[in-house]
Amino acid sequence: MNKEQFIYLQETGNVSIPVILFQHYSKLGLNEEELMVLLQVQQFKQMGNQFPTPTELSEHMSISTSTCTSILRSLIQRGFLSIEECEENTILFENYSLKPLWDKLYTFLSQEKNREKNKEADENLYTIFENEFGRPLSPIECETLAIWLDQEDYDPIIIKAALRESVMSGKLNFRYIDRILFEWKKNGIRTIEQARNHSKKFRQHQANNNSVQQNQEEYKRKVPFYNWLES
Repeated sequence: MNKEQFIYLQETGNVSIPVILFQHYSKLGLNEEELMVLLQVQQFKQMGNQFPTPTELSEHMSISTSTCTSILRSLIQRGFLSIEECEENTILFENYSLKPLWDKLYTFLSQEKNREKNKEADENLYTIFENEFGRPLSPIECETLAIWLDQEDYDPIIIKAALRESVMSGKLNFRYIDRILFEWKKNGIRTIEQARNHSKKFRQHQANNNSVQQNQEEYKRKVPFYNWLES
């Protein structure tokens, strides 16, 4: 279900109250009075009154007309409610729209879902590290891993790639992995493909240097040693 379908369902339903709104309204920044005003607006709209006055709304609540007016103004300013101008038979009129509310709710739910995925990915990351190290991580190592995720904002995929690089290099320790992550960040590496290419170039460079060093040693060994003292 995309955003447009989600909003359409909320706009075209019967006089009902979405359960997810009840569950999350406080996390959206709404208090009980504000929620009730929004629900009253929704009820009036579904009964055919698209632009109820503050007096009409307050008559169904335990607040005054002035308080209702203030709440409506605040909801509009904070992006939970909007006033739309419509035209029918050349007659212009205004109505309330709850689309901003459903938009905020949809965004919040999407972010919550992403946070859950990230939490699962973080937990899996700890397990992967412990499997590679063959032991539980120490408190300092756990703290380092948390810093990479929360403060340095490294993608878990990039961290796993750095772990793999340290394994391939035979240097399985957090200091070496931290150095890899630092170098990648300095070089603007943000994706797994960039990390792979960078590591490949690095290993090729190391192999070339080792080859040059080996050739130099072989050359030195081939040069005969002449003892001038015995001549």
